[in-house]
Amino acid sequence: EFKDALEDSPVIAAIKDDHGLKECLKSDIQVVFILYGDICNIADIVDTVKQAGKMALVHLDLINGLSAKDVAVDFTKADGIISTKPALIKHAGEIGLTSVLRLFVIDSMAYENIQKHVKGARPDVIEVLPALMPKVVKRVCRISQIPVIAGGLVSDKEDVMSLLQAGVVSVSSTNKEIWFM
Repeated sequence: EFKDALEDSPVIAAIKDDHGLKECLKSDIQVVFILYGDICNIADIVDTVKQAGKMALVHLDLINGLSAKDVAVDFTKADGIISTKPALIKHAGEIGLTSVLRLFVIDSMAYENIQKHVKGARPDVIEVLPALMPKVVKRVCRISQIPVIAGGLVSDKEDVMSLLQAGVVSVSSTNKEIWFM
C-alpha cells in the first residue's frame, strides 16, 4: 500500500507544525511524514491524517517524550515510522509497520555505511538527506536494493524533477508549494 501510494503521488508532505497539518489535508498527497508532536498529542495528529484518507508516518526521533525503544514504535498507532535508529526500524518491520530509515549522507563515510545500516535494519525504504545532491542521490539509488526517498532543502519543481530523474521513488518536503505542484 505504501509503495503504491508513492507511485501515485511522488511528493510526500513532511509536516512540522499544526499549520502544515491543516495545509497538507487540502492537498492530493497520499503520504504524510509527521515531524512534530509529543507523547500527549501524537495520537490526535495521526488520527487527523488518517481520517483524511492519507497514510501517516511518524518520525519517532522528533516526538517529545518518546524514547528510542520498541514500545515507542507500538505507541504511535501510525501506518509507519521514520527513524535514524536501525533497531526501531527493524522492530517496525517485525510488527508489520511501514518503515523509513532516514540517512544523512554528509560525507564519504556516511555513504559507505548505507548498505550496512540497511542490511541490519531491513527498512521498506530509505530516505536520503539532504536531497539537493543529485549525483550522490543517484549513486545511492544505484547501490540500494530498496526504494529511495530524498528529502531536505527541496524548494521547487526543478528540484523534484531532478531527484526523480536521479532514481528516487519520492521526494519529501516541508515546502507547501511542492505539495500543490
